[in-house]
Amino acid sequence: MFYTYILFSTSLNKYYIGSCQNIEQRLQDHLNSRSKFTKIAKDWELKYFETFLTRSEARKRELQIKKMKSRKYIETLIQTKG
Repeated sequence: MFYTYILFSTSLNKYYIGSCQNIEQRLQDHLNSRSKFTKIAKDWELKYFETFLTRSEARKRELQIKKMKSRKYIETLIQTKG
């Protein structure tokens, strides 16, 4: 399985959108400064994810969300999933 996910940092008040195969390991990578963008904060929380059968589907969805360039869209996704 592959995932598209959204993280949130309270200290930065920012969202991060990504895709991966192992969501638990990827979150740990973000929390342990193994990602260039997310190493600036240590309080990333998984807020949303979608599951896909292929890496290309997950990456396509990641890019679709990023292309929206809308915090409101991201927050709507999070609210409707929860």
